[in-house]
Amino acid sequence: MNTNLSERLQRLSPSATLAMSQRSSELKAEGVDVINMSVGEPDFNTPDHIKAAAIKAVEDNYSRYSPVPGYPELKKAIVAKLKNENGLDYAPSQILVSNGAKQSVCNTIMAVVNAGDEVIIPAPYWVSYPQMVLLAEGTPVFVEATIEQDFKITPEQLEAAITPKTKALILCSPSNPTGSVYSKKELEALKDVLLRHEEVIVIADEIYEHINYIGEHASMAQFPDIKERVVVINGVSKAYAMTGWRIGFIAAPEWIVKGCNKLQGQYTSGPCSVSQKAAEAAFAGPQECVEEMRQAFERRKNLIVKLAKDIPGLEVNDPQGAFYLFPKCSSFFGKKAMVNGGWSMVNNSTDLAMFLLEVGHVATVGGDAFGSPECFRMSYATSDENIIEAMKRIKETLAMLK
Repeated sequence: MNTNLSERLQRLSPSATLAMSQRSSELKAEGVDVINMSVGEPDFNTPDHIKAAAIKAVEDNYSRYSPVPGYPELKKAIVAKLKNENGLDYAPSQILVSNGAKQSVCNTIMAVVNAGDEVIIPAPYWVSYPQMVLLAEGTPVFVEATIEQDFKITPEQLEAAITPKTKALILCSPSNPTGSVYSKKELEALKDVLLRHEEVIVIADEIYEHINYIGEHASMAQFPDIKERVVVINGVSKAYAMTGWRIGFIAAPEWIVKGCNKLQGQYTSGPCSVSQKAAEAAFAGPQECVEEMRQAFERRKNLIVKLAKDIPGLEVNDPQGAFYLFPKCSSFFGKKAMVNGGWSMVNNSTDLAMFLLEVGHVATVGGDAFGSPECFRMSYATSDENIIEAMKRIKETLAMLK
């Protein structure tokens, strides 16, 4: 029997974040005290009023197939959220609800990208973006944004990357993995470039919208002259601590929504019925919980930045959103430490992350997976106590490298 997997699947790489999390879990199972800073997941519980809505949905027998694009009530709640919070006007027919924002991004890419199309992806990038483009038989085109420019691309870089084959730009703000946030002025400058290239679609991943430390979220869709080419991606996982509920959505031109609806109808159908009723309560209910979590993340951000800047050899910026720190660590490359009677060598950020896990028992993720091999990612979506202990371990472990 032929046991070769499809060429489509062989083009993809495993998720580095999930791989590191798995190794962390294995060490924990062996009794090792590991602090896991590898996965981007709020450590808060889903707010009570959202859980209550889910319980009521079960009692009300929301147990059957939902419409492929989502329940009308949820879509109306999303339309109201976009209007009230973002000043964006959408009709329910321009909303499609999916099994998490991850599926929303993939749906969009699969719906608009043809074989050979180029998709511009600023680096550092979320690990799944280029893999999704490869799945659609497109070509990822990376634009490097360094720590010196706060991990944000410039209009000049964007202009230089666009070719006749460019189909889309993926823009994540606030960013995973860097926490960088594009201001309205910065987005407008990128928008002015895109106006000269009418075939380019913007996939605006705004899943970290509410975890923002500069007081205001800016969306590419707020500019009327380009809104009809923007797909807004969002969901409930980060703002409402609902990662496992798997609800995301797109707000987009109707032709793209119809395409994604056709695609979703063939391979997942509508999202979980109970999760949709919970998401409706999240969007339509009280929002104090969102601000409480945001304040906690900001406090943790200030703590981890302060502690990281105290570690010799790390170059650290001050993130403006999300819950990640992405320090530059290349000063440690080429160094080694004696561990258990043998030399442990650090040649790149993946080696560094593994060294921190095996020796310091702190799980992080090497920047290679994010398109920035000179950095590594830490999630501070954990307690202040864990952050303090983790940074102590990291400082002591890195000091071993000579």
